[in-house]
Amino acid sequence: MKKLLLFLLPAALMAACTETKKAEQNEVSENEWVVLFDGTSTDSLRGYGIDVFPEGVWLVEKGMLVTNPDTANRDLLTKGRYKNFELEYEWAVDTAANSGVFFHMQENLTMEAGNGNSPNWLDNFEIQVLDDIYFNDTAAVRSAGSLYDLIIPTNKKLKTIGDFNQARLIHNNGHVEHWLNGAKVLEFEIGSPEMTKLLAESKFSNNPGYGSDKEGHIMFQHHGQRVYYKNIRVKRL
Repeated sequence: MKKLLLFLLPAALMAACTETKKAEQNEVSENEWVVLFDGTSTDSLRGYGIDVFPEGVWLVEKGMLVTNPDTANRDLLTKGRYKNFELEYEWAVDTAANSGVFFHMQENLTMEAGNGNSPNWLDNFEIQVLDDIYFNDTAAVRSAGSLYDLIIPTNKKLKTIGDFNQARLIHNNGHVEHWLNGAKVLEFEIGSPEMTKLLAESKFSNNPGYGSDKEGHIMFQHHGQRVYYKNIRVKRL
């Protein structure tokens, strides 16, 4: 019996250590970067309304996430949900292409939008990704780097079509900053009088729940044109 116990005890300790290590890996601490897309693995991402990566709708090509314009659109979500976070990513667009990065996205509506985009896009803040030159809508408030239809970006220096822009998006207890190619192009406070006024004067005025979610998924939009994302990582704040 003693010999059996001596044999079983180390095995039990090893199993406990393994489970502890797994738990530690799954519960990433604050201020620790987590890679969401490293050029090959899509394990951290899935399609809106489905549990898997939307193969064929989004492609992995030469280390990039690429939208396929020849399919029905389906937006891409992080599997994790985030409240306070810092997100870094790089994006490029094809000619006349449109996309966007959303945060605090919910997934409580069915896929009924006519173009295949998630129906929740009207409920949450969007950082615009766009070809400012050839896209058919040239309004500055909907240009690349803007808070879509709400805040015009400043100090913006875009790369040429096909070249990658470096972006950084921060949300921390209602304070939001968006950085593009090393320059801060906008910031705002969720729920501030200024933001309340902007919303009241916007096309979102009839949606009282706009931007009210405190946490949710990060989403990359498939708008029907070819766009490219790479080097995506996030950390909780």
